[in-house]
Amino acid sequence: MVLKWLDSRELALALMDIYPDQEPTQIRFTDLREWILNLEEFDDDPKHCSERILEAVQQCWIEEM
Repeated sequence: MVLKWLDSRELALALMDIYPDQEPTQIRFTDLREWILNLEEFDDDPKHCSERILEAVQQCWIEEM
């Protein structure tokens, strides 16, 4: 499964698996961006990332907890 920037929920779920003890409200967006870029399933242009996209991933992570 290939993940793109707009796959907010799937990105959040993948990150939850890797960082199960991480509190999503305490994540810096710079870290969140790097974590997403380092996901094995992630394949998208790093330049297409925005604060709005990172907020959406963070919100999905919060909702899933």
